[in-house]
Amino acid sequence: MTVLVLNALLKPLIEPRLPDWAEVRWYKTKDEAFALAPEAEIGWFDMHSKEDMAHVFALATRLKWLNSIYAGVDAFPLDLLAERGVVLTNGAGINAVPIAEYVVMLMLSHAKNYREVVRAQERREWLKDSPGKRELFGSKALILGYGAIGQEVEKRLAGFQMEVSKVRRSPGPGVLGPDEWRGRLGEFDWIVIAVPATAETEGMIGAAELAAMNSHVVLVNVARGSVIDQQALTEALGSGRIGGALLDVTTPEPLPAGDPLWALDNAQVTMHLSGKAQDRMFQRSAQRFLENLERYQRGEKLEPQVDYALGY
Repeated sequence: MTVLVLNALLKPLIEPRLPDWAEVRWYKTKDEAFALAPEAEIGWFDMHSKEDMAHVFALATRLKWLNSIYAGVDAFPLDLLAERGVVLTNGAGINAVPIAEYVVMLMLSHAKNYREVVRAQERREWLKDSPGKRELFGSKALILGYGAIGQEVEKRLAGFQMEVSKVRRSPGPGVLGPDEWRGRLGEFDWIVIAVPATAETEGMIGAAELAAMNSHVVLVNVARGSVIDQQALTEALGSGRIGGALLDVTTPEPLPAGDPLWALDNAQVTMHLSGKAQDRMFQRSAQRFLENLERYQRGEKLEPQVDYALGY
């Protein structure tokens, strides 16, 4: 029998479909997870603190496959997992659809200045004109990061007949390479950031990149706050150097109440809600886990598997 240690919250979604070779130990608390971790060949340990995550992985010395609902892997001790030969599958792409929908919502909200419409309703004021007149139709967008989220965003922007360019490592039609996009920043009306959080992407949008953009460009960040130099962004927004920023992620999180980003009319902060704006995340994660469980038994590659060298 193969021992699996899983969160009891997943039990209704997983238990009825488990193969007979899998013996599951369910945990309800972190202390129960700590106690069961040494038995796990397959584990799913998603916890709220990095300290608890580090502790459970230190205990799980028999672990061969670790699964997670999280897309980001910054909470995982990648060096330790790589050293032990543990396969890590993460939640990359699980929330791609709702996040892509959120991106379009933010873009439309900014284009039509919908915040002012809501404020007018709260004041019970009948507006005589639209506070926002910008159209997505025919505009140019750059997608930084062409993984599952970036691909879903592109599909939706195609419906607005936007001209979409994207950045990824491998070349192709409409694709800019890692060394090409900075020289083209001034061409775009919208820049959607959906890259993984790695050492390579940290601070990839800094003062120099912001200076290279045109004055009406709007940034949409659904990656991580660390991808943007937030001080440089705040200065660019405050001075009107760029048109706007729609930020689902910030540094730090939660964003302190005194941070100047809250007060800028050309910034929207949406509190890392894009992936949570749905009710299917656990069902999708459970389905992927069960499919991977079949692959595990057959000795096939699990998907999506984190590349420890790349950090995502």
